[in-house]
Amino acid sequence: MSGTPTVLAVSGSLRETSYTRTALLHALAAAETAGAETDLLDLREAALPMFDPDEDDQGAGEYVRQVREADAVILGSPVYHGSYSGALKNFHDYCSFDDYEDTVVGLLATAGGGSYGPTLEHMRSTVRGVHGHVVPEQVGIRSAYDKFESAPDAPGGRAFTDEDIAERVASLGAAVVAAARRFETACEEPATADD
Repeated sequence: MSGTPTVLAVSGSLRETSYTRTALLHALAAAETAGAETDLLDLREAALPMFDPDEDDQGAGEYVRQVREADAVILGSPVYHGSYSGALKNFHDYCSFDDYEDTVVGLLATAGGGSYGPTLEHMRSTVRGVHGHVVPEQVGIRSAYDKFESAPDAPGGRAFTDEDIAERVASLGAAVVAAARRFETACEEPATADD
């Protein structure tokens, strides 16, 4: 990172009118306000084949490189059967320790019902498995279909109907930027010898 942190959001929803994607766009807007450069990786548009460890080039290199080059990544997924989406899991299978090394990660889940805890925990465990640094802030949105309203000027063309959720999503965007800056500072500090 050279002054301006980069934040990549990865949307694990394949739905055309995805609440996950909209929430991530709000988080990215907050990250921009905090001084970051941002980008969205929409897995609906990536259309990746199923990960095959025997295949060297499956067309995911560009997307994996986005993760590797980002200072912070926000992973977003709808809740499917108490976990995160197959699309996000498939993409994550392409990534390795090298791609998440020294990377700050934020987590966001949108639920059609009321439960999102296991989804966030599964995502956190998976990120730890590739040595990503998950921030304590995380966002789960219950009954997501009822938490947005049309707003042409808002990120993704929709605004939150719940101010608390709006604040938590904005806080997540700002938190990954702050953590990426702290992480860079810690990595730049020279080691001191113990007396």
